[in-house]
Amino acid sequence: MKSHWFLSCFAALSVSAAPTHNTATPGGKLPKPLKVSLVQVASGFVDPVRVTPAPDGSNRLFVCERTGVVRLVKDGKTADKPFLDIHDTVVSSFLEQGLYDLEFHPKFAENGKFYVHYSDMWFNGASFIVEYKVSDKNPDRADPESARVVMQMARPYANHNGGEIAFGPDGYLYIGSGDGGWEGDVLGAGQDLSSLLGKLLRVDVDHPSSDRGYAIPKDNPFLTPLMQMKLFGVSEEAFNKIHPNARPEIWAYGLRNPWSFQFDPKTGDLYIADIGQNHFEEIDFQPAGKGGLNYGWKFMCGTYPFPLPIDESGKPKLDAVKDAPRVGEMPIAEYSHVDQGNCVMGFGVYRGTKYPTMDGVYFTGDWGSGKLWGLARDGAGKWQMQELLDTKLMFTGAGQSKDGTIYITDAHANYGGPADPAQNARGSLWKLVPADQVPAGAVTAPLE
Repeated sequence: MKSHWFLSCFAALSVSAAPTHNTATPGGKLPKPLKVSLVQVASGFVDPVRVTPAPDGSNRLFVCERTGVVRLVKDGKTADKPFLDIHDTVVSSFLEQGLYDLEFHPKFAENGKFYVHYSDMWFNGASFIVEYKVSDKNPDRADPESARVVMQMARPYANHNGGEIAFGPDGYLYIGSGDGGWEGDVLGAGQDLSSLLGKLLRVDVDHPSSDRGYAIPKDNPFLTPLMQMKLFGVSEEAFNKIHPNARPEIWAYGLRNPWSFQFDPKTGDLYIADIGQNHFEEIDFQPAGKGGLNYGWKFMCGTYPFPLPIDESGKPKLDAVKDAPRVGEMPIAEYSHVDQGNCVMGFGVYRGTKYPTMDGVYFTGDWGSGKLWGLARDGAGKWQMQELLDTKLMFTGAGQSKDGTIYITDAHANYGGPADPAQNARGSLWKLVPADQVPAGAVTAPLE
């Protein structure tokens, strides 16, 4: 008898035998010449993992420290008092746990609402999405008493928690959710539509119901209305859209650990930097408004089937799988752990007017190697991935202001500890600029 997991896995599976994908790898050339640099904005942070510019024109930057503290940066200076301090409910003793992100409501200037995602100490590391409001008395401080729990997701292991949250162009909140942890997707969560793990979720935080802190957008791809059963006269395509056990919050699936993702501010297209297993990192792409896509994990890691056969030295036998079937959507870019890094970080697409040479380029980097790439389509529509910097930084996250400026965080944390993140070397906040636009006397990222 086939298991429930098997049925969920293969309900919407797509398989192709020919590798006809358009996937870029490092070594390509961007459509137009580009040289960039990273300029230090502020430093002295404890494991900074994300930065969120205020959307109200105040030029304030909010830096998430993994310990559960949000620091406020104004004009390059870090405020003495934190904007928000929830360290007493955040667990951060393991590298992949802690405060993951802060996101402001699209109407923040009117309602003062913002949202945080973190691993909760009192619920065994469960993911919490919590809504807060800014203090009525001080715009530089949050009101801790305004907390409203939007979502709670149990986490069976301490890793692969995803992390980023972001409001899309449609006004809905998107949530990156990892596959639950350990390694190799031991839970089979990536392809299991009855699980919130290994997914990108999409919810409406403006209309909470009596039994949960959000509503389900009516155009989410896995909504199955109540219906009578009909066996005959129904097309295979129609049957393929029926998923009675699927969680309605799901927007995309087949993801391993979508720690970071960004919308193109101009087109609404979505880029997902999905952290890989032992051999490859990948960047996935979703055209604006197209939900329900399967990105292949755990059947795929990058453009290769998982698990990969390896030789006696531990290297993957890529030739042995070159004709293997492909499952789901292929990434637009991938790179190897051999010489490029081990943990992909997405930074976003630049769409500002200040730096026209950067327009339309998606920027990404790697936590392990410190490399930074640009990704864009060439004149023939083929994706090109070009290395722009090789730094000594350990990238952890990013954020983009309304004027298009991309900010990036780095932290010197590691899997070996210490258990107290405050003992780690301090991290910094950086701004991405063209190399010929570096201000005189500015501190720039150290290069290899």
